[in-house]
Amino acid sequence: MADPTGFLKYGRELPQRRPVDIRISDWREVYQDFDSGKLRSQASRCMDCGIPFCHNGCPLGNLIPEWNDLVRTDQFRSAIERLHATNNFPEFTGRLCPAPCEAACVLGINSDPVTIKQVEVEIIDRAFAEGWVTPSPAQLKSGKNVAVIGSGPAGLAAAQQLTRAGHDVTVYERNDKIGGLLRYGIPEFKMEKRHLDRRLEQMSAEGTEFRTRVNVGADLTAAQLRANADAIVLAMGSTVPRDLPAPGRELSGIYYAMEYLEPANRVQNGDLAEPPIDAAGKHVVIIGGGDTGADCLGTAHRQGALVLRSWRSCRFRRTYARKTHRGQPGR
Repeated sequence: MADPTGFLKYGRELPQRRPVDIRISDWREVYQDFDSGKLRSQASRCMDCGIPFCHNGCPLGNLIPEWNDLVRTDQFRSAIERLHATNNFPEFTGRLCPAPCEAACVLGINSDPVTIKQVEVEIIDRAFAEGWVTPSPAQLKSGKNVAVIGSGPAGLAAAQQLTRAGHDVTVYERNDKIGGLLRYGIPEFKMEKRHLDRRLEQMSAEGTEFRTRVNVGADLTAAQLRANADAIVLAMGSTVPRDLPAPGRELSGIYYAMEYLEPANRVQNGDLAEPPIDAAGKHVVIIGGGDTGADCLGTAHRQGALVLRSWRSCRFRRTYARKTHRGQPGR
């Protein structure tokens, strides 16, 4: 069972960020390594609640109290087995997930919640370092062919599960590399692409086939796909951005986030020498304060923007409405 007094003995701790002046001069991940001793202390803060609401908070239903206790007792090999039982890619979620599990943590009612997300990413990083993450090819083949359209996290997870179930799986991606938003939307400083590449190597070794530069519906028709596949999984994301109808929207120098982030990521991947949209020496305003806005903010910092202002959409709308109400043009 869990340490019944762990949450009383230890406070919440997170890894330190690298100094600002250093981290904005490169594209490496922001956080420093976390001490293994501190990690076990953090895992011991988990109370193994009778009703673990963190399960409900986690969209994957991760067995959080179980692998927290395994980390507390230094059983990392067993911890990664419990983590992989519900999560194909904890190296992605441990870095990118907004951690609703921590918001649901019972300890958070009157104290700081358990550092669930950090424990998760440390388990999988330790597992890769120790060589515990290996291909798991199917023992028996079904003889069925499955097409997965889209190679983002949903498509990759579906492909891995179907391949391990014995089906012949082909993943179709219209871009030139596999990964979807993991590859071209998430900046390197949030998740270095080596984490994606090593997981793709495992999937290839298990038998999943990847086909890039195939735009299903144009290069490959639905009829052709149905003729060759016993089942089709649609795992595409939306590439249609939400516009903001405001005066001046048609002016030059205004871009959607993905128009900016994708080529910036391609530069870091070595596909482009220079980004077509460069914030170096420019005054930049970002409308939107969510994850995508933060990605644009960090990218602009690293490109050398002169001045950065980030506006949440609700704040922008209030300001715009106030100015137009007073008879002033919106800016």
